[in-house]
Parts: sequence; structure tokens; C-alpha cells
Amino acid sequence: MSTETYIPIQTLCTYYKVESSFFQSLDDFGLIEITTIDKSSFVHENLIKNLDSIVRLHQELHINFEGIDTVLNLLEKIEMLQNELKTTKNRLRIFED
Repeated sequence: MSTETYIPIQTLCTYYKVESSFFQSLDDFGLIEITTIDKSSFVHENLIKNLDSIVRLHQELHINFEGIDTVLNLLEKIEMLQNELKTTKNRLRIFED
């Protein structure tokens, strides 16, 4: 397993100015997945966008992990509905022309 696509937890702690226990709590709650490689903890780079949102929701809006989970689920549903609406509009255009 290569560490090229993983970001060390310590780097994230420095960047977001939080303790490593914050990321462990996120992992325990199921909001992120921490991968251990050679006794070091890492987060996959694909999770950074979500992680950025999670940290902002927690630090700036003081939302707890349960609230963050709810917000992320709602955002995912909104994105899914927007994609479905886009697909439906494209199908309707076929009949309009």
C-alpha cells in the first residue's frame, strides 16, 4: 500500500489546528475512515473535501458530530436530487424538440 494518496493525521492536525483525538472521534463516529500504515494514521486524500466541511461545521458553527452527520447526509441527498432533476430535464428536452 502506497502512502502517496494518503495524508498523515499529524499534517492534518497542524493544518486544521486540532488535536489528533478530534480525527479519532470522527473515525469512531463513522464520519471519516482512518487508515493505519506502519503504526501511523492516515486519511485518504479523497476525504479531504468532506473533512474540510466537517472541520468548518464543527469549529465555526459549533455543530456536534450527530449534527454534522445529518448535514452531510442532507447535502448528499440534495446533490442526488439535483442530478436526478438534471437528467429529467435532459429527457424532457428530447420531447420538446
